[in-house]
Amino acid sequence: MTLLVLLGLVSYYVGTLGTHTEIKRVAEEKVTLPCHHQLGLPEKDTLDIEWLLTDHEGNQKVVITYSSRHVYSNFTEEQKGRVAFASNFLAGDASLQIEPLKPSDEGRYTCKVKNSGRYVWSHVTLKVLVRPSKPKCELEGELTEGSDLTLQCESSSGTKPIVYYWQRIREKEGEDEHLPPKSRIDYNHPGRVLLQNLTMSSSGLYQCTAGNEAGKESCVVRVTVQYVQSIGMVAGAATGMVAGALLIFLVVWLLIRRKDKARYEEEERPNEIREDAEAPKARLVKPSSSSSGSRSSRSGSSSTRSTANSASRSHRTLSTEAPRPGLATHAYSLVGPDVRSSELKKAHHAARPEQKPPPARPPARAEPSKLSELEWT
Repeated sequence: MTLLVLLGLVSYYVGTLGTHTEIKRVAEEKVTLPCHHQLGLPEKDTLDIEWLLTDHEGNQKVVITYSSRHVYSNFTEEQKGRVAFASNFLAGDASLQIEPLKPSDEGRYTCKVKNSGRYVWSHVTLKVLVRPSKPKCELEGELTEGSDLTLQCESSSGTKPIVYYWQRIREKEGEDEHLPPKSRIDYNHPGRVLLQNLTMSSSGLYQCTAGNEAGKESCVVRVTVQYVQSIGMVAGAATGMVAGALLIFLVVWLLIRRKDKARYEEEERPNEIREDAEAPKARLVKPSSSSSGSRSSRSGSSSTRSTANSASRSHRTLSTEAPRPGLATHAYSLVGPDVRSSELKKAHHAARPEQKPPPARPPARAEPSKLSELEWT
């Protein structure tokens, strides 16, 4: 009798303490957290179900509850519309369903069922796994024979730890999928592989795979090893092309400069005047007989004007200069603008020797007058 009582007490307390389960699921998938009881069938009105979540920081919050024949959810904005009872909780299955799963759902869940003073607790630890993001493959180093090359691969997100694996992709039949013999893995940075002393056989496609418990992603990079000689030839050809272009530009520039200089000298040549050049000489051209009469009349009038001007200049000169010794002195003075013409004539005749009047010529018939022409020699 005593033994039966002890067995009943043990079964009662086990039912009270419940179970502890750990579940791992990938983000964006669906998960069901188990919780079973046998307290709802006899008395449904007093049945209470409550799911609680304790995060990594120790904060506890209500996820979903059933009380007084009503279900209450949407307690948090993060889980709003994503949580619900998975089955008939009144019949004994109070499991919780979350869809779609997010990393923020990770934590320790507690299911508490109570009815008529009896209760059952169930604990579930949920771990949300995140797949690695697509890695980025990069090359660091020179792609020439004899040099070293580093292959780099890294995912920006994903649940730790992330494992990286490098391999060659077989493009042709008979190619090896393994890395070249002289390859070293950097264990401090698992996504880095050093290819030493590159050869032409090192060329090809290389694939990096990043993986964890949730899944894996990969990237591909091509390695093309070049001859050192071919690189020198390419560099020499490029240098030659640049030098040729510069030479052509220089020749064209010199031709343009020479052409502009010749044009400038040609334009400036008529404007040059030599300082030691002799002044041009003038000579009188003998007038034609047809116009001698008209020219003689004009010559007479012009000689009269020149005589008057000479007399005026002589009069002023004599009045201002001192008398020379041995010469007779005459009283001359400057005259104003109202001087009489008779006095100017007297001064003019006194200053120049007597000239015989030119012989009279018969009048010429009227013809168009021609000016005297000067020829420059």
